[in-house]
Amino acid sequence: MSTTRYTKDHEYIRVEGDTGTVGITDYAQSQLGDVVFVELPAIGKVLAKGAEAAVVESVKAASEIYAPVAGEVVAINDVLGEEPGKVNEDATGDGWFLRIKISDPAELDTLMDEAAYQDFLKTL
Repeated sequence: MSTTRYTKDHEYIRVEGDTGTVGITDYAQSQLGDVVFVELPAIGKVLAKGAEAAVVESVKAASEIYAPVAGEVVAINDVLGEEPGKVNEDATGDGWFLRIKISDPAELDTLMDEAAYQDFLKTL
């Protein structure tokens, strides 16, 4: 069973076992506009919680994507190199950015669940 958690910076992490799939939320992609470029980290890179994990550029702006939790990058979504628009089409599905092996599962408790994230969006 997977669990999804969210940051106030609109990243999500979908957790399955000790691995998390990281991307940006549908709200974030809609605020960015058309995504034209995605810079992903190297496999094997160790990320601290809150550290820059990737960069996404749109027609409006460039934005950093931060690691929701600490861990080691174990996979990246190579499709985004050729098709960055996947982020707009399916941000929480095929538009994922990277997968990390979570080093401290307790950090997940500091993130919002779906209901809390939806409540957070209402304040924006």
